[in-house]
Amino acid sequence: MDRGVRLGVDVGSVRIGVAASDPEGRLAFPVTTVKRTDTAVAELVAIVEERRATTVFVGLPRKLSGELGPSADDAMAIARQLAERVDAVVRLVDERFSTASASASMRQAGRSAKQQREVIDQAAAVVILETALETERRGNLGRVSQVISREGDND
Repeated sequence: MDRGVRLGVDVGSVRIGVAASDPEGRLAFPVTTVKRTDTAVAELVAIVEERRATTVFVGLPRKLSGELGPSADDAMAIARQLAERVDAVVRLVDERFSTASASASMRQAGRSAKQQREVIDQAAAVVILETALETERRGNLGRVSQVISREGDND
């Protein structure tokens, strides 16, 4: 596994959760929540640059059937905008159960639904990133994620 900070991004309709890894890709931890405003992508770009991230994993919410819906379209749009504006590799990764998993963990830790509201997106981003890091360690990243190319790249 290459050295470098990786970010996990959970795109929601109201907020975007962000998580980061250590440079060795061993640990994932919450970073921040970005409100969905006209400046959200610029804020994400600033986080990528500030942390010198080498890879950004954007969660792709699929339906249980595996189909894509409006939430997936939204996540792909954010991923494309990021890919155009950062040097890091931007990858889409399946995140079907990230928010449910994060919520269950937070409930077990004693947080009520109200207490979870402001940090659940960050916790979901941690789940997305932990899953991506484990997949990367196993050497399966290329099979289960999709790189978002910049416009004009034919790679």
